[in-house]
Amino acid sequence: MTKTEPITILIVDDHSIVRQGLCALFKIQPDCRVVGEADSGESAVRLAAELVPDVVLMDLVMPGIDGVEATRQVKQVSPRSQVIVLTSYHEDEHIFPALRAGALSYVLKDIEPEQLVETVRRAVHGESMMHPRVAARVVQEIRDTRRTDDSPFAELSDRELEVLRLIAGGLTNAEIAERLIISEKTVKGHVSNILSKLHMLDRTKAAVFAWQQGLMRPDEQ
Repeated sequence: MTKTEPITILIVDDHSIVRQGLCALFKIQPDCRVVGEADSGESAVRLAAELVPDVVLMDLVMPGIDGVEATRQVKQVSPRSQVIVLTSYHEDEHIFPALRAGALSYVLKDIEPEQLVETVRRAVHGESMMHPRVAARVVQEIRDTRRTDDSPFAELSDRELEVLRLIAGGLTNAEIAERLIISEKTVKGHVSNILSKLHMLDRTKAAVFAWQQGLMRPDEQ
């Protein structure tokens, strides 16, 4: 559905010069209207509850409650408001807490003005926009999570998987060393790493786990 009313925007940043610049940018957009400014997380939550804006442009690092907690509270008091994080920080400790708190988009302050305006327009329709650097981290995190979820052996190296299969096949350390043409001391190191990564106390439990998780096939006995 096409929005005919102007997009209402709440700007949250503890620096007045940033707020002034954003206000000037959106003042010249015929389909946008800044309805409020907040210089802290606390005032952002209060104004969001009062104004129920379409979009909240949220800084992250501010005195008092930070942008992450402010985002969480804004989504509680005004669920329909879409939060766009606008910050200088692109580290994991900022990105993922903000997204988990309910932010739709995450862009950096070096964004081009027209791109920021487009981000706001898309937010009204629930479309997320990410800075390329942020998007790359999010995609990598999703891949890592899927890999971990899909396989209980995701943390094991190829060599450790090979050793685990041989353990599950009933081979001793000496036999594994002979099979792989490595020293028995090296095998013991692999076994120790495997037990640590699988959180197992002994090789018997690791072998049973390998069978239970389908790492071994009947013809590998």
